[in-house]
Amino acid sequence: MAIQARNAPKVDMLLLSAVLALVGLGLVMVYSASAVTAQDKLGDALYYLKRQAVAAVLGLGAMAAAMKLGYRRLGRLAYPLLGLAVLAMLALFVPGLGVSVGGARRWLRVPGISFQPTELLKFAWIVYLSFSLAKKKEQVATFSVGVLPHLLVGGVLVALCMTQPDFGSSVVLGLLLMVLLLAAGARLGSLALLVPVVIPVAWYAVVSSPYRMKRITAFLDPWAHRHTVGYQVAESLMSIGSGGVWGLGLGNGMQKLYFLPEAHTDFIFSIVGEELGLAGILLMVGLYGIVIWRGLKAALSATESFGAYLAIGITGLIALQSIINMSVAMGLAPTKGLTLPFVSYGGSSLIILMAATGVLLSVGAGAPERSRSRTVSNVMRMQAAEVGA
Repeated sequence: MAIQARNAPKVDMLLLSAVLALVGLGLVMVYSASAVTAQDKLGDALYYLKRQAVAAVLGLGAMAAAMKLGYRRLGRLAYPLLGLAVLAMLALFVPGLGVSVGGARRWLRVPGISFQPTELLKFAWIVYLSFSLAKKKEQVATFSVGVLPHLLVGGVLVALCMTQPDFGSSVVLGLLLMVLLLAAGARLGSLALLVPVVIPVAWYAVVSSPYRMKRITAFLDPWAHRHTVGYQVAESLMSIGSGGVWGLGLGNGMQKLYFLPEAHTDFIFSIVGEELGLAGILLMVGLYGIVIWRGLKAALSATESFGAYLAIGITGLIALQSIINMSVAMGLAPTKGLTLPFVSYGGSSLIILMAATGVLLSVGAGAPERSRSRTVSNVMRMQAAEVGA
């Protein structure tokens, strides 16, 4: 028994506790932000809370299953998982399955279940990239082998997201590709060559879409367009500013009373600022900081490249979406429509992210034997030497 206990994988309790605390905070804030509108529109103040609670329970099950499965077995599922995610994205355009809300076709709906395929696609993209980059090893430094194939696959996935349209998820997919290529040892010069191509394409995607141009206008000066395209950003800033240091008190916020649209989803950070104040914001940011710190620690101490890349990708996904969501709420970035990880209302996002956390915990648990493959820490040292030279 003593030997079994000694060899049992060690769960990172700090990482697990931070994630569970964010989920708990999310449940409280979803109820606070949605109770009044849910009662008025749906006749049930607990409507959104109950659905989010069910997602949290399913997420716990998915997290436990991912930990039990182990990240190594996930490698065999890299291609099937990405294929499944692509099929789910294509199914959005099947009549009767895809649902369009607010001009965007992002949800698959069957009786009793609504699912957002882009959330699965982000996770599948991380698994695929991690497996492929670990398999290529030193060849990642070669543009034709390490960069170009992944760039082509990423281009297809971004195109699928843009057909919904979902510009925010497209940006996240692209940034995850850059982060993992750098972590795997791709040459900085090769990635720099992509900038002259990516920027014009991204700019065209913005200027060719009237609603995206309106978001840029609102970002540049929300107060000049206070009652039109800048309304949501202006109300978000008012919500955060009115909270002060300690907030108005849980449940006492006013902006959720039909002033701030999407208060329980994209702009739940604003409600946190209004009701819990700067203290609540710092607490939440601190919890994200712990998740990112422990995620990077798991990556740097991983015994295999595949596990290291998985940890970096999952940590990067959480960090990117957190930063983008909070930046949008504070008027520091154009509106993207990305959820605040673990906190915003959204069952698909919550379940997938909690499953991804299970994978991250599995990587952090390590293994008795060490692999001979390069770890991220070795790659980073080589890249630093290359830059220094």
